[in-house]
Amino acid sequence: MVKTITTEDDSLLEKAGSLYVLAGSVVLMGIIVGEMFYPQTPGYTTRYSQISDLGATVPPDSIITQPSATIFNSSMLVTGVLLMFAAYLIHKAIRKRSISSAFMLFGLGALGVGVFPGNMAPWHAIFALTTFIAGALSAIVSARITDSFLRYIYISFGLISLIFLFGNQSFAPIFGIGGTERFVAYPIVLWTISFGGYLAGKGKMAS
Repeated sequence: MVKTITTEDDSLLEKAGSLYVLAGSVVLMGIIVGEMFYPQTPGYTTRYSQISDLGATVPPDSIITQPSATIFNSSMLVTGVLLMFAAYLIHKAIRKRSISSAFMLFGLGALGVGVFPGNMAPWHAIFALTTFIAGALSAIVSARITDSFLRYIYISFGLISLIFLFGNQSFAPIFGIGGTERFVAYPIVLWTISFGGYLAGKGKMAS
C-alpha cells in the first residue's frame, strides 16, 4: 500500500532522490573509468574479470593496479556515503524500517567494498555480498513507495540481480564470472539512478 506523503516528506524524498542519481552515476562512471585505465598487463575483461578486480584481485596472489584501484575504491566510498545519507532522508520521510533498513544496508555494503578492496579477505566478500543482496532487495521493496508502473520494473531489476547472484555457477560458463557479476550489479545500478529520478521528480511536482 502506498503511503500518503506530505509536502515536507516530498522535500526529503527529492533530496534523497538526487543523492541516489548521483550515487548511481558515481559508481557507474567509476567502473568505466577504472576499466579504461586498467593496464594491458595483467589485463582486464568484462567477461572474465570481476568488477572489484579494479580495486584489487582476491588472494593469494592479489594484484593492485593504479590508478584503477584508487578510482574504483574512491568511487565506492563516495557511493556508499551518498546511499547511506539518502537512506536516512528516506527513513525520515516514510518511517518504514522494512524499507529504509534495506536502503541503509545497501549503502553500508558499498562503503565497505571501498574500505576493504578485494585483497582484504574475508571482509571484501562480506561487504560485496551485502551490497548485492541489500541492493536487490532495495529495488524490490522500493515498489512499496512507487505509485507508477515503474514499481514492476524495479521488482524485475531486483529479481534479475538475485537470480544471477544465487545462480552464478550456472550462468558463469555462459557469461563468464565477470559477465555474470555484471548481471548482478548493473540492474541495481540502473535501479538506483531510475529510482532516484523518480523520487526527485515527486518532490519537484509537489513544490
